[in-house]
Amino acid sequence: MNKTSPKLFILDTNVILHDASCIDNFEENEIVIPISVLEELDQFKRGNEQVHHNARQFLRQLDEMSNGINNFKETKPNSKGKINVVINHSWNKKVKDSFNEDNPDHRIINCAYKLYEKYKDRKVILVSKDTNMRLKARSLGMNSEDYTTDKIKSVKSLYSGTRLIENVDKNRIESLSKSKKINTELLPEIKNLTANENFILRNGKKSLLATFDPFENKIICIKPQKAYGIIPKNAEQSFAMKILLDERIQLVSLLGNAGTGKTLLALATALESRSVFRKIYLARPIIPLSNRDLGFLPGDIQSKLDPYMQPLFDNLSVIKNQFKKNDERVYKINQMLEKEKLLITPLAYIRGRSLQKAFFIVDEAQNLTPHEVKTIITRAGDGTKIIFTGDINQIDHPYLDKHSNGLTHILSKMQGSKIFAHITLKKGERSQLAEIASELL
Repeated sequence: MNKTSPKLFILDTNVILHDASCIDNFEENEIVIPISVLEELDQFKRGNEQVHHNARQFLRQLDEMSNGINNFKETKPNSKGKINVVINHSWNKKVKDSFNEDNPDHRIINCAYKLYEKYKDRKVILVSKDTNMRLKARSLGMNSEDYTTDKIKSVKSLYSGTRLIENVDKNRIESLSKSKKINTELLPEIKNLTANENFILRNGKKSLLATFDPFENKIICIKPQKAYGIIPKNAEQSFAMKILLDERIQLVSLLGNAGTGKTLLALATALESRSVFRKIYLARPIIPLSNRDLGFLPGDIQSKLDPYMQPLFDNLSVIKNQFKKNDERVYKINQMLEKEKLLITPLAYIRGRSLQKAFFIVDEAQNLTPHEVKTIITRAGDGTKIIFTGDINQIDHPYLDKHSNGLTHILSKMQGSKIFAHITLKKGERSQLAEIASELL
């Protein structure tokens, strides 16, 4: 292979729908867009989901570049990367014999394989977010890779937001617990402080919960708090409630398994802080069963959406059921729902809405792409607080994984910012049965 020749990348449709600006990330290599990809993108032009926006944006960008499309024969080793739309013509016999069904995926593979056969002196790579597509391509001897531009390297080293400091002198713990604010030099055990990081200082049964306040550059002792009747049941929940109630922190991510209280804490603190915000939004992305469109379900749009939104209403019911039916707080919640001051809705339904002074909770954020997360955050107006909750072990999106979803992307990019805080909730608080099932099954 000629080492000076640029690589040749063939893009699958899902790469473009994942990141509309993907063609800017292949440096000085060449990009091929099979005509089948354009045909598939044409099906995504209409709609309000992020994939529809991505399809339109990419097609506009490609249209602007169309005058500069070059044939591969004109490529020079040191030239800037080029993009080319290739028409699928006759089927390659090997591809046709291997995959006899005529569908867009096989047409894209056919295009890639013909280029692979034609340019033996160059590295030809099919780029796809679809695992099965990559396996099919490799079965023909081709190189195939995932689109990894927005992937983090490892989830094992993900920032948890909490640090355990063992064997702190008992007398010091007792002395420090009486202070509201502690100068950082009084705790030499804590090094490399991160903004809004939390600490459990412990010696045997004695312990102290504290957090590093980057605005005051001091360590703050955390005292018990409650929000709209919800009381934290463990250290991580106490940390989460503190950062959720802190008006200075504008972006929060809560990571944890089912039953750790992520959504419940976010909703309870939103209700507790309702006087500060004009509206409370509780939203989640819709990932249809088996990735089928909502249209295949019976009934009107509301009946189709109800199963997806029910977990959010369940969390609201937990809060309401703490109080007697005639309690003023129950009346207040019902009133907020009626006047749409508290809005529980699919994420797509709030596109274009003003997010001024809003408490915005995005549930199941592990099913969002990094680009979708960025779009949500960049639309936040003055006084808005955004909370992303999710579990990276429960991803339902077909083209996302632990390394490439929006939740881990936030965590890896925003760590250290004064206005960002994160907590990984580890202990389930549903029931002993649910806890055992989560661990053993």
